[in-house]
Amino acid sequence: MNRPPAILAGANMVTAISVIRSLAAAGVDVRLLCRPDAPAAFSKYARRLPADGADPQPELWLRYLLGPESDGLRGAVLLACNDDAVELLLDYRDELAEKYLLDVCDPGAQRAMLDKLATYRLAAEAGVPTPRFWPAETAGDVEGHKDEYTYPLMVKPLYSHQFKKVMEGKYLMAGDFEELMAAYRLVSGHGVEVVLLEVIPGPDDLLCSYYTYIDESGAPQFHFTKKILRRYPEHQGFGCYHITDWNPEVRDLGLKLFGYAGLRGVANVEFKRDPRDGRLKLIECNARFTAANGLLTASGIDLAAYVYRRLAGLPQPALDSGTYAKGLRLWYPLDDFQAFLDLRREGRLDLVSWARDVAHYQVLPYFCWSDPMPSVARLKVKLRTLTIAGARRVARRAGRRWSTDA
Repeated sequence: MNRPPAILAGANMVTAISVIRSLAAAGVDVRLLCRPDAPAAFSKYARRLPADGADPQPELWLRYLLGPESDGLRGAVLLACNDDAVELLLDYRDELAEKYLLDVCDPGAQRAMLDKLATYRLAAEAGVPTPRFWPAETAGDVEGHKDEYTYPLMVKPLYSHQFKKVMEGKYLMAGDFEELMAAYRLVSGHGVEVVLLEVIPGPDDLLCSYYTYIDESGAPQFHFTKKILRRYPEHQGFGCYHITDWNPEVRDLGLKLFGYAGLRGVANVEFKRDPRDGRLKLIECNARFTAANGLLTASGIDLAAYVYRRLAGLPQPALDSGTYAKGLRLWYPLDDFQAFLDLRREGRLDLVSWARDVAHYQVLPYFCWSDPMPSVARLKVKLRTLTIAGARRVARRAGRRWSTDA
C-alpha cells in the first residue's frame, strides 16, 4: 500500500528521534525540518530538508513548505515535534492544509495549551486543581498583588519556546518581592510574557503525566500514565528518569481538562501531587509529541505510527490501554548520574541505592544499536557542555581563593 512521506517540523530535540524510528519501522520515508546539528539529523532513518538561511527557523520552514522546493512532497503527512512547529501549523493551517495532510485540531484549544496563563485559566474554570497563579502583563499587575504572594514564587513564561530563545532554563525563581521585580524586569526586557505561579513543594517524584489521542468526536483513543523519578537539575530541569504506571486519577483529571478545553489530537498533561493537601495540581499541557514519546512506543503505545496511519488513511489496530508495559523506565544516563551526584552531596542518595535503582531494563532516548549516530551527536554536545561547566566551576573556586589570599 502506498505510504506518503512524513515531514517532522521542529525536529531539533529528542522528541523527534523516537518519532523517526517509529515511522521508519512502518516503512515511511521521513524528512526533517531542523538545525543541521540536531541529533535527529544524524539518524540513518531520516533526511534533513534544505531549509537554511539567516532567518529564524520557523520562517525558513514555512518558506520551504509553501515554496516550489517542496512540491515533490505534496501530500506528505506534516507533524509538529516542538512548540515552534505547533505555532507554525496553527498560524498557517489553511495554507499548509492545501498541500499537506495535517492532524485533527481545534485551533483555539491548541493555542490555549501553548499559553500557560490560558491553560491555568481553563483548568480553573473546569474545576481542575492548579497552583495559585497571577497574571503579570505589566509591572502594575505584579505590584498590585504584592500582599498575596507566597515565596519562593515562579516567574514562568507564557510561551516556553519563546523564553528558551533568550534565557536559559525553563523559568525564573524569586525569593522575595525585590527578586520578583528584578526577574520581571529581566524577562520583560526580552519581550517575554510571564505568569506568576505558586511553587508546589515536595520532591520531583510527585510529578505524573497522562497521554491520549482525542479524535474528531472528542473520544480518547487510549489512556497512558507515567511518573517522574528524577529530574536534573532537581525541581527545575527536564525529567531524566521516568517510569510507566497506571493512575486513573491522573487520567480522569486530564480528560476533565481536555474535554472542557475541546482539545483534539495528541494530548499530554502533567500534574504534581501537593503534599500540603494531597491533591494533584496542574503543571502544564502539551498538544504534541513529547520527549517521553519513546517510552510510550516501547511500552506498546506507538503514538507516532498511530497518528501517521490515521492521516494517511491506512488500516491499523486499536491502541490497547490495558496491555501497555507498566514499570518500564526511560533513562537519560548522564543527566541522571549528575542528579545522583547532587543528591549524594546532600546525603539523600548513596551509590549502592542509585545503582540498584537503575539496574533495570532501560529505554534510552537517544541510543539504538541500529541507529547509533544521534546518540554520538548528543554525547558530543553533552560532553562539551559538561567541560564548559566544569571550567567555570574551577574558575569560580580559583577566584574565591585568590580573593581570600589577597
